[in-house]
Amino acid sequence: MRYELYYWPEIQGRGEFVRLALEEGGADYVDVARTRGVKAMTAVMERGVRSAYAPPILKAGRFTIAQTALILQFLGPRLGLCPRGEADRLWAHQLQLTVTDFVKEIHDTHHPISSALYYEDQKPAAKRYTEAFWRHRAPKMLGYFERVVAQSGGPYVFGRRVCYVDLSLFQIVAGLRYAFPKRMRRLERSLPRLAALHDRVARRPRIAAYLKSERRIPFNEWGIFRRYPELDS
Repeated sequence: MRYELYYWPEIQGRGEFVRLALEEGGADYVDVARTRGVKAMTAVMERGVRSAYAPPILKAGRFTIAQTALILQFLGPRLGLCPRGEADRLWAHQLQLTVTDFVKEIHDTHHPISSALYYEDQKPAAKRYTEAFWRHRAPKMLGYFERVVAQSGGPYVFGRRVCYVDLSLFQIVAGLRYAFPKRMRRLERSLPRLAALHDRVARRPRIAAYLKSERRIPFNEWGIFRRYPELDS
């Protein structure tokens, strides 16, 4: 099957979690907006009675699916990135939904008031939110995923077999290292398993090739993970 991914062409964003799964799974896919333009993406969003509110959107045969966690739940068994048992599949989806919650909190470090405002319009609030985020939320959320990996027997969430959740945790660590290098260096001392998971995923042949390719959009100050030095103290 050839998959079509619809997401903004200039940022990693939430679409990157899907891209990583498609790459690791060796899927035949096209990143539509990067090849055909944004209008091709918005046309899909507005099509039919079951239209999608926002990207990422995945077209797979007769299915058109939106929401990152739901797309990954669909792709997992098809790309060999999720165990077959129902309990394991539900656990993977539960973890991915927790990742989704965390991504929202990360985004709010630079847009705590409104996404409709520029970062420069909410800098004092961003500074205050970020301080609370790193004091309370980041240690709690990353500490939770550290325990999940530890309890699995490692090195991945399901032990020896990689899952789409592992790819998402790789992206979380990579993004936070980009946006908050100083803060992450300090916090990672208490997250050895999560740091090791990131490095192990980065070395996987398909992921390593993807990271070096033009298909991987560089981190920038338009996506979820943004580097503002004044927030990284």
